[in-house]
Amino acid sequence: MTERPDFLVRGERARLFPVLADTSKEGRTLSILLACLETVEEFGKSLLADLGVKAGGRTKIEAYTEVVLKKGGEKTARPDGLLVLKTGAKSWTALVEAKVGNSELTVGQLDSYLEIAKMNGIDALITISNQFAPLPSHHPVQLSNASLKKATLLHWSWMYVLTQATLQLGNSDIEDKEQRVILNEMVRFLSHPSAGVKSFDQMPASWTTVAGTIQAGGTVSAKSNDAQEVVGAWYQETRDLCLILSRQLGEEVDVKVPRIHVSDPVLRLKTDAQGLASENCLRATFVVPNTAAAIEISADFRKRSVFASMRVAAPTDRKSTKARLNWLLRQLQKSKPDGIHIRLFWPGRGPFTQHPLTALRDRPEAAEGNGKVVTSFEVVFARDLGGRFAQRKNFIIDLEQAIPDFYEQVGQHLKAWQPQAPKIKEDRLDATDVSTEALREEAEDAVADRNVPAE
Repeated sequence: MTERPDFLVRGERARLFPVLADTSKEGRTLSILLACLETVEEFGKSLLADLGVKAGGRTKIEAYTEVVLKKGGEKTARPDGLLVLKTGAKSWTALVEAKVGNSELTVGQLDSYLEIAKMNGIDALITISNQFAPLPSHHPVQLSNASLKKATLLHWSWMYVLTQATLQLGNSDIEDKEQRVILNEMVRFLSHPSAGVKSFDQMPASWTTVAGTIQAGGTVSAKSNDAQEVVGAWYQETRDLCLILSRQLGEEVDVKVPRIHVSDPVLRLKTDAQGLASENCLRATFVVPNTAAAIEISADFRKRSVFASMRVAAPTDRKSTKARLNWLLRQLQKSKPDGIHIRLFWPGRGPFTQHPLTALRDRPEAAEGNGKVVTSFEVVFARDLGGRFAQRKNFIIDLEQAIPDFYEQVGQHLKAWQPQAPKIKEDRLDATDVSTEALREEAEDAVADRNVPAE
């Protein structure tokens, strides 16, 4: 048996089959997860890598439950678990606190655990709940800067853990047969309602308040609690939607967060709350592997609609707008046109033009007429939710239907244009016979050709 850390007075190694009271749902679910992190090496190291914790080939993971710590461990607030990573003489440690079902993490509880971590020299606190965060370093609960300096605060949602395990099994990342069986059993357990793992299924009451205010022509203050709560809920729902798409596609889908916001979640919340106040709109960007472009999604409170779009450059090897448009329409020939529109962007700073997909299929020449040649296209999907937009559960139901619909009808078919590789000329000369003068003349001809206006 490996020696326990010095600061750990008491603790049981995490077990795949914990013997706990029926009322200890959190303890049972966490014990199974921690045991899998320890036993299924690729799964454990992959999840920890997502936290920015490097775990190499020599790294060993130890997991404990029912822990009592040397300092502060006798208080009422006790963390549910402990992770220890050992690589040679080096170690990294993290307390683990889990919530299942409708239970949520609280500021007071997290403050206590961060203080305990600091007292015992523990590096981090990992929380796991049904609350969602766009990045592990962005926590769903806002704490003071003083608290955050005590230890690194990180977060997983249970649905994220379940999705990562499902992807690893589907992509055959785990080769060992016994480890695949163990991980598959964990997925089966977490997928059962008794485990208390839930998706994000309801916006907060402030969602209805904000939607009603905007519909009535009122304004929303970016600094109000309602606006910030709505933005926070939007983060949770878009993250959950990414996980839904990940499971449907068998590939990891991510929310794209601007670099300036990755290290500053407070600034991100402030910026998006200002966007909600000024534009009456919430936005997010999804990145799906190997697609033509990122998927931009938005929820428009004034129009009571959700939108999804992808933008691609027009092929420059086609000279007319009609020819370039036909290139796009061929990609969408299997798409159901309901709610799909095509925006055409032109040279300069002028406005785009927009047409329903149905109209352009019938008359692609209708897009021409301004004397310019289109430079890029944006395929836009709009779904009017009407009164359901303000309804806390129905909004999520409709959004989680609309975005996969857009991907099925547009995203999986759309391809980015790439110029063809240059071909060797049939009348090329033998390289050994080409003189310096001939090379100079050929270069001058090429420059002249490039300066000829396009037809």
